[in-house]
Amino acid sequence: MKIPYRTQQALKRAGVVLLFTVLTAALVFLCWFLWLERFVVYTRDEGAKLDMTLAEEFPEGQLAQAPTTGETVDIYYNEGENAINTSKELTQLTGYYATAEDLAQGAAGVLAQIKALDPETPVMVDVKNSKGAFFYSSGIATHRASNINIEEMDALIAYLKSSNHYAIARLPAFRDYHYGLKHVSDGLPTSGGYLWADADYCYWLNPSSQGTLTYLAQIVSELKDLGFDEVVFEEFRFPDTEKIVFKADKKEALVKAAQTLVTACATDSFAVSFVQERDFALPAGRSRLYLPGVTAAEVSTVAQQAQVTDPSLNLVFLTEVHDTRFEISSVLRPLDAAH
Repeated sequence: MKIPYRTQQALKRAGVVLLFTVLTAALVFLCWFLWLERFVVYTRDEGAKLDMTLAEEFPEGQLAQAPTTGETVDIYYNEGENAINTSKELTQLTGYYATAEDLAQGAAGVLAQIKALDPETPVMVDVKNSKGAFFYSSGIATHRASNINIEEMDALIAYLKSSNHYAIARLPAFRDYHYGLKHVSDGLPTSGGYLWADADYCYWLNPSSQGTLTYLAQIVSELKDLGFDEVVFEEFRFPDTEKIVFKADKKEALVKAAQTLVTACATDSFAVSFVQERDFALPAGRSRLYLPGVTAAEVSTVAQQAQVTDPSLNLVFLTEVHDTRFEISSVLRPLDAAH
């Protein structure tokens, strides 16, 4: 049966309208999908999930560039008399640490506990959180922790500088929301080009980025000026995810980053140390390996297997247990345990 000419024309017009509608709908869906992508969060346990509250808690990020790997990072802060000199040995540590949670309950109370310790007792305190908020009056900080009294923390640091305590500052290395947000080229992006965020909505930094290492070196320099004798980087690792884009060898990148920081910042009287895995090879220079979560029964084996020059000096156990087996190496316990 022959379709009338007018009917054919009507069907053509209807087809054009339908095609235009489908293309418009597809374009709208694509734009909607791209808009939703910024609310996709990748977590270790749940994989990808949509979280619409993310925009309410934090400002919108920027499109990240794929990290440049394998580049040579040159940072030189120490020259002449301030250059590395490993001839002066480290001393064994037997002391205490105060966490961010302790400081949030009252830095003045932590200071009172430190003052009750024997002179020269090593003390480690947290100075920054993984969101990128500093606990003290920093010239580098863009954000300060709202749950810690900054003036009390400044007084605590000033006391450590004026006393004989061996003062250690601990801070996250490659987990920093605020720095990652403002310096997306120093972060770790997903294949979609956006910075990867963990379950706590924290961005992670690229250990091979010159910007990342310069930022960390600046913090170390400031802490050194405040009177600290040692800095300990925790979260000195890659996040536990396959969603990030990083084509180089991750372990090698961490080894290079550690050596760069020690070379740039360590002196014969200042150590740059790391919370890392048991088999992590410490860089050449004044440095220690800090290990949490080791049981007393494992101490001897771990000390023998650790890739450090002297386990009694370069290996530090972080434990809540009062077991003398830990004391074959350096050991730090919670500050409350001293009282």
